[in-house]
This record gives sequence, structure tokens and C-alpha cells, in this order.
Amino acid sequence: MKKFDDTILITGGAGFIGSHVVRLFVTKYPETLIINLDKLTYAGNLENLKDIEDRENYLFIRGDITDEKLVLSLFDKYPVSGVIHLAAESHVDRSIINPITFIRTNVIGTVTLLNVCRDAWKDNYKGKCFYQISTDEVYGSLGAEGYFTEETPYDPQSPYSASKASADHFVRAYGNTYALPYLITNCSNNYGPNQFPEKLIPLTINNILNNRPIPVYGKGENIRDWLYVVDHARAIDLVYHKGQKGETYNIGGNNEWKNIDLVYKLCDIADHLLGRENGTSRKLITFVKDRAGHDLRYAIDSSKIRNQLGWLPETPFDKGLTYTIQWYLNNQEWLQHILTGAYEKYYEQQYLKR
Repeated sequence: MKKFDDTILITGGAGFIGSHVVRLFVTKYPETLIINLDKLTYAGNLENLKDIEDRENYLFIRGDITDEKLVLSLFDKYPVSGVIHLAAESHVDRSIINPITFIRTNVIGTVTLLNVCRDAWKDNYKGKCFYQISTDEVYGSLGAEGYFTEETPYDPQSPYSASKASADHFVRAYGNTYALPYLITNCSNNYGPNQFPEKLIPLTINNILNNRPIPVYGKGENIRDWLYVVDHARAIDLVYHKGQKGETYNIGGNNEWKNIDLVYKLCDIADHLLGRENGTSRKLITFVKDRAGHDLRYAIDSSKIRNQLGWLPETPFDKGLTYTIQWYLNNQEWLQHILTGAYEKYYEQQYLKR
């Protein structure tokens, strides 16, 4: 194998956000070996990375972040200097049904990684970094006004956000107790290509394409701040390479929308792209019983990353949504593989039959 200048382990790199981060790093840093460690649960899909899977600076490993022996073996075999930790269970509804899974992956998995990093790097922390990718949901819920800042106290309201908050606390504790170099970012809701179709935007797009009812919780009054996934990947790159160790940075789109207004916008753009009469897809909207403990509003103050690192989201919302809908229109085979479970066969075809 070619000798590389650096090696970065990215966990959860076959997922929605992770695949965009892996693609960016593999493409932008050809002299850095990017190891993608992913368990390939329902949200991990290697078809997301077809375009870069044969690059010489990319290596995929199928495995669980809670498997300490596996993670240790990677650090023994490769000179890993940084971990960008995206692997997580992230769907709130699933966390309400089965919180133990979220504790196992998001808490125990994170601590397993921290232990391996601590032990592997303890003789020389210089140039090392554990980068925890977190969420704005750890801060709880906002009223009609105000924004989450890096100083906002944690107040998680769902099993998912509680598990991510716990992981964040462990990262900071390892920084304080063992001097482990770390970074944490808390991001707002992401959208874009390759997102698993149980999240609001891809679910709505899929149901529009198939003329199925579009479920909206409650009255659709809940407000979220939306960030295009490629802009988030750029922020992760910037924080990893330029961020100050031991710091937290909030990453937001400065782009708040009520769920119902977002769904209206998706319907109208999709009708235009599909050549349907305007208003056709809005007729599919169906209001359903609200989610238990549904946070009213999330909104992020991103002034710290803007002022210190010069990052700003670049993608206008209408442009990002149009591109996202068009991507799903152009990649219906990908969508069908997700919906039928056929995407799970890609690992076997690509990696086990070579």
C-alpha cells in the first residue's frame, strides 16, 4: 500500500452526512488515507460512495464502533492521527421505541472510541484529534425567540438527544481527565442527496413521487433550522483542520422553517419539476398525531464559527431543495434499493465477491 502523509478514521462514513464528509476528504486530501468504519445498519449505504470507492486513499472497513478489538486493530495497523466520529443512531422516533440501541451505539460506542484513542495516543497527543459530530437537539427546545449558542446548557428531551448529550459529556470529560485533544460541533437539521427516506424531507419527496399521503406531525408548527449537507461537510473540514482543540462550534443554516411551510415548499417545487399542476402534491398532506415530547423549535447561532473560522453556509435554500428533489428524481434506482432493502446486497457484491 502507498505510504500516506496522514490517516484519518471516519466513523459512520456510509451514512448520509458521513458519506458527504468521506467524499470531500478523499477528494480534497489525496495524500491522506481515509478509513471509513461503518456497521452498515439501515442508514449506512455503500452505494452513497460508488464514485470514490476505488480511490487509493480510501479504505472501507465494515464494523461496529462498540467492538473494541476491531477498533484497536485499526489503530495497530494504521497510524491514525484523527477520528471524525459521525456513527450514531439518529432518528428520534426510533429512539422512543428502542432507547437501548441508542445508548449502546451513541454512548458506549463513543466511549469505546475514546478509550482506544487515549491508549493509542497517550505517549504523544501532538497532531492528534478526536472530533465529535453532535446535534443541536442536545440543547432542548426553544420558544418563539432566542438561539442556541455554545454556552447554552444541555437539556435533551428525547432518548436520542439524551444519548448524544451523554456522548458529548464523555468527550469533554476525556479532554479534562486525560488531556485528550478534542473538538465538538453541534449542527442543525441537514438535508440533501443520499438521505435515508424516513427523515422529513426525503420522506416527503418519496411520497410525492408515489402519490402517497405526506404525514405531518400535529399542526406542523414545529420549527427547524435547515442546513445543506455539503455546507456541513465543508464546515467539518474547516473545524477539523483549523478549529481550536477543546472548543465547541455550532453549525447552523440560519434558515428556520415551520414543518408545514417546508412541506408546502417541497410540494410546490416538486410539482414544477414533475410537470404537475401547482397544488397537486399539497393535497397529499395528512396531519397525524404529534410525536411524544416533540421539541417546538431549534435555532442555532453560528457566529463563533463564522467569526473565528470564516465559515458560512453557501447554498440558498430554494436552490438546495430544488437540487435535492432533482437528485431523488434522477436516482430512483437508489431510492428503490433503499425501500426494498436491496442496498444491503451492495456490500456483498462489491467487497465479498472480488
